[in-house]
Amino acid sequence: MLADECQDDPQLRDEVESLLAAHKGARGFLSSRRSLADRTQLDATEPASPALAPGTRLGAFAVESFIGAGGMGEVYRARDMRLDRHVAIKVISPAAAADPRGRARFTYEARAIARLSHPRICALHDIGHQDGLDFLVMEYLQGETLAARLGRMALPLDEAIRTAIEIAEALAAAHVSGIVHRDLKPGNVMLTASGVKLLDFGLARLRSPGGSGPPLDLAGAAPGGTGSGVILGTLQYMAPEQLEGKDVDARADIFSFGAVLYEMVAGRKAFDGDSQASVIAATLSATPPPAIVTQPPTPLSLDRVIRTCMKKHRDERWANMHDVQLQLQGIVQEGMASAVQWTADTDRRRRPAWARALPWAIAAILGVGLLLVLGRWAPWQTSPPRAPSWLNVLLGVDGTLATTDVPFVL
Repeated sequence: MLADECQDDPQLRDEVESLLAAHKGARGFLSSRRSLADRTQLDATEPASPALAPGTRLGAFAVESFIGAGGMGEVYRARDMRLDRHVAIKVISPAAAADPRGRARFTYEARAIARLSHPRICALHDIGHQDGLDFLVMEYLQGETLAARLGRMALPLDEAIRTAIEIAEALAAAHVSGIVHRDLKPGNVMLTASGVKLLDFGLARLRSPGGSGPPLDLAGAAPGGTGSGVILGTLQYMAPEQLEGKDVDARADIFSFGAVLYEMVAGRKAFDGDSQASVIAATLSATPPPAIVTQPPTPLSLDRVIRTCMKKHRDERWANMHDVQLQLQGIVQEGMASAVQWTADTDRRRRPAWARALPWAIAAILGVGLLLVLGRWAPWQTSPPRAPSWLNVLLGVDGTLATTDVPFVL
């Protein structure tokens, strides 16, 4: 498979082989098509036996039902008995809890979310430890993930742009707070009645506020667990520098954002394959078909935003998520007219020839009729008045005949 994917590029093949070899024993990473870090908050996979039964109390929170599970833990719906509201409780899985790095990463996620307060980011209410269980108490969200939505069909253009703007708002807020998400994908985007909510900061990279400077040295963070040299994320949405295990900044999230936006409008993944090797090769070297070709009527301006996000070299991408957000808002405010025109042109091309010609035929008939009318009345409007002529007519008055002259104008 690797030979087929990289047959024309030996250098790329060597690079992919080195990546695979470097992580062959890295806790099973790349051992299956789904990434080790494919941990959606509402993953449909269910463990053989959820750790918590309905009615279990964790402090002031009473578990009501199991929601889903991912690589790091299980998520439950619970009732906050103090404030009488529903919350989501994320409990670290036994496998992750047994690994010091897993527990550290769990705490790392809590610290990352605690730095954020934004309507587009799932809020953290509390953190706790009871009976050997570490758990996060988070905002309870009703809706579906973007992954579930895309599993049915691509998003309409207006919905895709609106969703993208809201994701961009969340990422921009995280980056300003010094947080790089590093695992942006449709499964970590929740679609609710009030809009987008960004989930799962378990792989987040914390930097100094503003997104510049070295990563913060947080006590308890897994040594090297989220640093350079370690590949963590979801293959189809990872930036090339992230795949190569290099240190990443906000521009890695911009690449992932471009891949997600591409999938929303094109209805297919930007980078995919039958194996991890083919996905890595595609991400490092391939350019997906322009969204404007894959899914008309995507406007050229939107396709340009997507392609700039997914540049292989991060210096060629947008400088920050706020710039991306402004570009998308500009498309909505000024550029959607071109998308509407593109749609109209597409509809016209799909109509039969007689239907396309009918408006022109009607216009021609009306034009000829107008010329005839103008031609008929033009002499009356342009000719000078003529002298009256006289006509003899017979008039009968009391049965007698007489003649008179009646004037008229020719």
